[in-house]
Amino acid sequence: MTETHQHPYYIEGAQRDGPWVITCDHATNRVPAEICGGSLGLPQNDMNRHIAFDVGALGTARALGLLLDSPVIWSNFSRLVIDPNRGQDDPTLIMQLYDGTIIPGNRSVDGTERMRRIDTLYRPYHAALADLCSQRPEAALLSVHSFTPQLKGRPARPWEIGVLYAHDDRLSNALICELHQDQSLTVGINEPYLGHLPGDAVDQHALCTGRHNTLIELRNDLIAEHTAQCAWASRLAPYLQRGLTQCLGLQ
Repeated sequence: MTETHQHPYYIEGAQRDGPWVITCDHATNRVPAEICGGSLGLPQNDMNRHIAFDVGALGTARALGLLLDSPVIWSNFSRLVIDPNRGQDDPTLIMQLYDGTIIPGNRSVDGTERMRRIDTLYRPYHAALADLCSQRPEAALLSVHSFTPQLKGRPARPWEIGVLYAHDDRLSNALICELHQDQSLTVGINEPYLGHLPGDAVDQHALCTGRHNTLIELRNDLIAEHTAQCAWASRLAPYLQRGLTQCLGLQ
C-alpha cells in the first residue's frame, strides 16, 4: 500500500458555522507506514471489511457536513491500528481478534508500541477534536458510524439505523422521535451496540462537558456507494435539525 496521506486526522469545513460538530472515528482503513510497514498482515479483502473501518461512514458524514453547514473531523487510521472510539485504558484499544479474524500485526504489540500509537495517532485526533469543540461551545456532537448487517455466527441485524446514547439522552430521544415518523425505517435504540463505553469519543468530548450529543449507526450495506451516502445524508439531515431544534426548545 502506497503511503500518500500521512496526517492522523482531517478536518473539513472548519469555517462552517452550523450547530454541529460531526465526527467519523472509524473513517478509513489506512495503516501508517511505520506500523508493520503499512500492513497488519491481513489480506486486502479483510482490510476492506467492517473490521478495519466503518464502511460508508465517512462519505455520509461529509455529506451531512455540507447539508448541516457544519465541520467534519475524521481519523485517518484504521480502527485495527488503534481505536479512537475507546478510552486509553480500554483492553480493546488495539484489537488482536475481531469478528473471528486474528490481526497478525497486533499480536506482539507491547506497552512501548501501544504508547507510540497513542502518542502519534490517538492523541492528535482527540486533541484536534477537543480544539474544534472548544471553538463551538454550543454545538452538538454528532458521531457517525456504520455496522455490518451480520457478525459471524450471529443473527442478522434488522435495523437500517441505530441511535446510541448513554446517560444524556436529550438529543438522541428527540432524534428517535423524528425517525419514528418514517414508517419505512427500523430504528435500533442502543442497537446494535450499547451507547456508552467509559472514555469513548462521545464521553470525552460531550458527556464530560454536558454538550448535546448523539451517535448514529447506519447499516453499511445501505451506504456502501457514494450516491447512497448522499441520499442517506439528505434523508437524515432534516430529522437531525428538527431533533436539535426540539431538544433546544426553539419551537
